[in-house]
This record gives sequence, C-alpha cells and structure tokens, in this order.
Amino acid sequence: MHSHLQLTQPNPLLAASNRENRSVVGGRSVRSILLRSIAPSLLFLGLALFLVRPCLGAGGSFAFAETGTLGTARSYHTATTLLDGRVLVAGGSNDGDAGFTSAEIYDPATGVWTETRSLNAGRYRHTDTLLPDGRVLVVGGLDNNRAIASAEIYDPATGLWTPTGGLATARSTHTATLLLDGRVLVSGGGATGGGGAFTSAEIYDPSTGLWTETANLAVPRFRHTATLLPDGRVLVAGGKGGSGGGALNSAEIYDPGSQTWTRAASLNVARFRHTDTLLLNGKVIVVGGLTSSLKLIQSAELYDPMTDTWTSTGNLTYGRATFTATLLANGKLLVIAGEGGPLTSAELYNPSRGVWTAAGNLITGRSGHTANLLAGGEILVAGGYGEETSSPHRRVSGPAFVDHGALETAELGIRSR
Repeated sequence: MHSHLQLTQPNPLLAASNRENRSVVGGRSVRSILLRSIAPSLLFLGLALFLVRPCLGAGGSFAFAETGTLGTARSYHTATTLLDGRVLVAGGSNDGDAGFTSAEIYDPATGVWTETRSLNAGRYRHTDTLLPDGRVLVVGGLDNNRAIASAEIYDPATGLWTPTGGLATARSTHTATLLLDGRVLVSGGGATGGGGAFTSAEIYDPSTGLWTETANLAVPRFRHTATLLPDGRVLVAGGKGGSGGGALNSAEIYDPGSQTWTRAASLNVARFRHTDTLLLNGKVIVVGGLTSSLKLIQSAELYDPMTDTWTSTGNLTYGRATFTATLLANGKLLVIAGEGGPLTSAELYNPSRGVWTAAGNLITGRSGHTANLLAGGEILVAGGYGEETSSPHRRVSGPAFVDHGALETAELGIRSR
C-alpha cells in the first residue's frame, strides 16, 4: 500500500564504527564513555546552532508542513534521533490495546520513511535510550494493556533488533535515563496503563546486557519524569500514585555514586503527564500535565539543583498534557500540541524572560505524538492520536477521549525568518 517503504540494508562502514564503540563501552573506561556520550550531542548542538543562526530573530514562530507519511499509523511510540541524524520510530499502538512490532526510519535528506526490521515484541508506552555507541535500547511498555519485562537493542548498522536482558519487574509509563557512565536507570512505572505504580528501580549495563536492581523510590509513581542533572544525579518529579491514586507533587533525586534516593523539595503543583527539560542554565523546567481531577495544567515551574527549590515561571496560554517539549539550539523550549482537543498550537518558552509566546500551529491536532530536533533546526512531529473537533484550541476541563484513531501523518516545523 505504501510504495515508499523498503527494508534498510546494512551499512558496513557504520557497522565497523559501532563495533569499535562497543569495545570501548565494554571496557568500562569512564572517560571514553563520557566523551563518546557527550561529544556527539555537543557536535549536533553546534551544527544545529550554526544552521539555524539566521532564524533566531525576533519572530520565533514555526511554519508546519506535511512531510513523508508513516507506513503505520501509531501513537505512544518512541522516536530516537540516531547519530547520523535520521530518526528511528518504534512500536506504538492504534487503539491503546495491541502493541506494534513495526519500526521505520525517517531520512531528513529525502523526507521519506523507510521500513526497518521489526521489534521482537509489540509494545507501546515504552522508553527509548540512545546508547553512547549509537545503538538504541527500548524497554518495557504495554501490550494488550499488560506491562512487559522484555528489552531489546536496535543496531543502525545492521537494521536488526536483538533481545537483551529482561527487567526484574515488568513495567510501562516508567522513565529511562542515560547516566554519565553509559548505564541506563529505569525507575517506577505501572503494571497496566492505568495503575499499579512501583517504587522499584533498575540499572542496565550495556557492557554486560544485564539489569541490576538498585534502591527503591520513596514514593510509588508512574507517568512521572526523570531528568539527568549536570552533576550526574537524576531528578524524578511528579507522576501518579498507585491504582486509583492521584497526581503527586513529591520529587526525589537518585545518586548513582551512593545508589540512594533522597527526598527533594516538592513541586508547587501536583501533576502527571507533564514534561521535563534540562535548560542550558542548569535548571529543570516541568510544564503542564494533569491534576488528580484531570484538569489540564497551564503552569510551569523551575527546579534549581543548587538550592533544591522550585520556582513558578510563566504560564502556558493553553493547558496541555501528553505533549512534547523540545529544547532548541538557542536555549528556548518549544512545546507542541497535546491533550485538550487535542491541540494544534505550539508555544515557545524564553528562559531569560520566563515567558511563553505563540509559536505556530500544526496542520493536525494530536497528542501522544513525538517531536525530534533535526540537524537543520527543523522539528519532526510524527503520529499521535487525531483531533475530535474542528476547534484548534478546544478548552475543556479534562482531556478529550483520544486513545483511538492513531495518525499516520508527520509534519515538519521550520522556523520563520
């Protein structure tokens, strides 16, 4: 049906490079792991800054246009920007029930999606992590509304998914954070899409392919956020409590050195289905989400790791949840769409002024989508659940019922000059 789809072929040059990187990670050299983990990000950020420099004027809006169509309509999938600038989309669901095994890759040079090998297990509401060697780790998730324990790794050099060590606890709507030493911390999550929150946490070591249980969270939570701080610790904030539990305002910090969790200052507003972003000034901003009564949240707040304090900052124009937040090369934060119609609108946060401004509108409202910053400064928005009303900014007290009718469309946001 989609003639543009084809299986990717192995790239021997990239395969050789990945083999070299894996040997370094396997040797557990902290310095080399840090350099390989951080250097690609710095190079990508520098390239993006150079390329978008002419677009950083007073405007700030994005013009969105349709780009290549996904081979499979999907939502609650993951989208990972690979080291070569392409974007890998994996899993997802159409109806919030059965998870997909299919995966595809977007090439910014052609604007075309290409089918790659399928996952070994169908999943949605899972996590994705780009490892220092360029491979992609996906963990857990849901299939038929039951959490799964399996994890697998995608190798861009071969286009293959390989099962790796399984979690001790099957989980979904958890978080996965790449630590400075190249390992991956998974925390919290739930047994189903709607409850059964966990306190447990596990760490994955790419050099062994094994998971090790670490200290438990103080508070069981799912649909929370986890942010890597500049000093290597991990901030976990908000989320939802156990089955039938409400939104949480509590926060905790994990120290990989001592392998312990410490209580942090509480959020000013309890929230879940929000976003978290580490800003260039070292502070963490959490945005939007839902209250316990499913009210859409407009507020945002900043966490300062130096003082362990949360400070309110500018409010969104539109409350939103299950949206995306993307840090741009100029340090501003772009949030796109989300529950509440779903929305088509995008808003841009300026950390130096603490205010939000309108930043354009998608062609199609969506939630449960993904957004990736490309090397040229464009934003790739893919999939999600489609809108149920013609209103671009439907104001509702709670989120619209959107867990069906996944989209196959993708849009490219280009900064207005």
